[in-house]
Amino acid sequence: MKKRHAVLIADVVGSTRTRNLRAALGQRVERAAREHLRKKWIELPYAITAGDEFQAILGKVVNVPEVIFDLRVKLWPLQLRIGIGVGSVRERIQRPVNRMGGEAFQRARRAIEAIKDEHLRYEVLTAFRTGNEGFDAAANLIYALQDTLLIEMTRKQQDTVRAYCEEGGIGGAAKRLRLNESTVSRSLSRGYFWQMRDAAEGLGKLIVAARW
Repeated sequence: MKKRHAVLIADVVGSTRTRNLRAALGQRVERAAREHLRKKWIELPYAITAGDEFQAILGKVVNVPEVIFDLRVKLWPLQLRIGIGVGSVRERIQRPVNRMGGEAFQRARRAIEAIKDEHLRYEVLTAFRTGNEGFDAAANLIYALQDTLLIEMTRKQQDTVRAYCEEGGIGGAAKRLRLNESTVSRSLSRGYFWQMRDAAEGLGKLIVAARW
């Protein structure tokens, strides 16, 4: 049986309205790549392909929830559409990622194209295509609900979540933002941070159950 890989394709929502997008995206993606490579979440550095799009092949499928969440935090205020495909990879894993192909890449492309469907009844930022219909239905529902919360976040709430993640807790975030801890805690709650963390944990359990 061929090894199954997870491929991520992401692009920036409203990219034509963002000034100096290429530079801003490049800096943020490079920063994320350094950390994600160190943690072995991705096999190769992210490859920026079509101006506002970048790709990666993940180290393990189980890393998907953490990668999605961390990319969103690191790239704020840029808002991402993210398509995840799981399946086989045709070539040997080597740079550049965008020159590779196979089932996982095709499914990731179909996933992100589905997000752009003008006939969707509500806005979605994340989609999965894995070849497992039951898993896809559950994962896409989890993220459809989470994306609804994500879209409602304010810039202040985004900054608070980033500070919490980078400083390792409420105390560090409060010190960095020069706020008291109760204010930080309240902003995290109003920004749906805990729901997003629980959603990522829940998806991780689904992936483990799928035995990829």
